[in-house]
Amino acid sequence: MDFQQLIVAHLLAISMALVLDAIIGDPVNWPHPVRWFGRWISFIDKRLNQGKFQRMNGLFLVLSMVVWCFVLPLALLIALYEISYWIGIIVEGIMIATTISTKSLGEAAYKVALPLQKGDLQEARFQVGMIVGRDTDQLDESEIARATVETVAENTSDGITAPLFFAFVLGGAGAFFYRSINTCDSMVGYKNPMYEKFGYFSAKLDDWLNFIPSRLTAFIMVISNVMHSEFTAKHVFSIIKRDAPKHPSPNSGYGESAVAALLGIQLGGRNTYKGIVSNRAKMGDPLYSLNVSHIFKTVQVMKRTVWCTWFFYLIGGILIGITYTWS
Repeated sequence: MDFQQLIVAHLLAISMALVLDAIIGDPVNWPHPVRWFGRWISFIDKRLNQGKFQRMNGLFLVLSMVVWCFVLPLALLIALYEISYWIGIIVEGIMIATTISTKSLGEAAYKVALPLQKGDLQEARFQVGMIVGRDTDQLDESEIARATVETVAENTSDGITAPLFFAFVLGGAGAFFYRSINTCDSMVGYKNPMYEKFGYFSAKLDDWLNFIPSRLTAFIMVISNVMHSEFTAKHVFSIIKRDAPKHPSPNSGYGESAVAALLGIQLGGRNTYKGIVSNRAKMGDPLYSLNVSHIFKTVQVMKRTVWCTWFFYLIGGILIGITYTWS
């Protein structure tokens, strides 16, 4: 398989993955690689997150993910492509589909929005508690909407466009590897006494892997949604430049500030975690009060961003292929 065939294979696999995810999503009872990643991480965590060498043990966890979630999937795909070009594409497409969550993220947001729309705060609080880590039992409509919008905005990159980026660059094995490190970070990448050392390499590698995808996602988010916003691209980019660096994460602020600027709302502020107050930097200007409508609007922002990302990679792949032919 030459370089041009490889580009075409990746683009077809990505296209197939997006269609599969849009139709099927992530059925709860189906086997899923992220659950396998989680079991392995928990297994290592219970046995090696102790003693004097916690940081090195955390490095072992990361290296084990490289083997299980990149080297082995890559070897499998190489073997399948040797057997049949089309079998390789189909399996790679299925692999990529398991790493993205467009449908499930939208459904999770709607599970919050629909009861909130009916005034059922208790059910809305329960549903938002399924997707955020903050305390939800006292949240009003505005705070429930904010929590949901922030989650969708952040996970547009983490859960969809970042895996697609690595699928475009490194194929299905790259998407698998990204999701495995992202799962490591979500499980052990905390700055607390238990995980500060053990989760150090997981958190750092996740930050490095997300550096380009988070910024690229914010850019595509703006160009794919600015026609549906009352604000200019120049205004939105100025808000991103101003507010994204304020976020405690070096990457998460880009998606959140982009959504805030596009919708004319303010994200961030006061959150509580197990009764402990945490004041997060504010993103965007409060031109409109947050309400349930902003959840629906954010899901639409997410969907437009995902399909524009696909188009971006399609055009990029074609241009790379043409350049390779002429070289």
